[in-house]
Amino acid sequence: MRAALVLLSLGQGVPGAWALFAPRSFHDAFPLPALAWLTEFPPYNEHLVRDLGALSLGLTTVLLWAAVRPERSLVRAAAFGSLAFTIPHLVFHVAHLGRFETVDVVGQLISQVAPIAMAGLVIVLSRRSNGAGA
Repeated sequence: MRAALVLLSLGQGVPGAWALFAPRSFHDAFPLPALAWLTEFPPYNEHLVRDLGALSLGLTTVLLWAAVRPERSLVRAAAFGSLAFTIPHLVFHVAHLGRFETVDVVGQLISQVAPIAMAGLVIVLSRRSNGAGA
């Protein structure tokens, strides 16, 4: 469970820090310079990109805190908080896949579904846990 929480936090924290501290680079090169998915959704808005980064780092903090102190209620709140972001994010991407090449569609679907599955796993594991160092 802790490993899943750490993976979820990395999935939020790495792009979150990138978006917050280098918003133009994030917009122009996420997830990789050769892919640059965000450029398909103009225009660039520094404020929104930085805000996304800051919010992602906020979620990262909660996920990491749950990994360090895996109290059942905190773990579940972190996992459900992750789902509150990742499910609508997936819905948006699914509705806008038509503008992307097949390799980008596959990459986006994998990158969107994986954190949902991981958060679901955390929720299932937390049901079995007493919260004492799971």
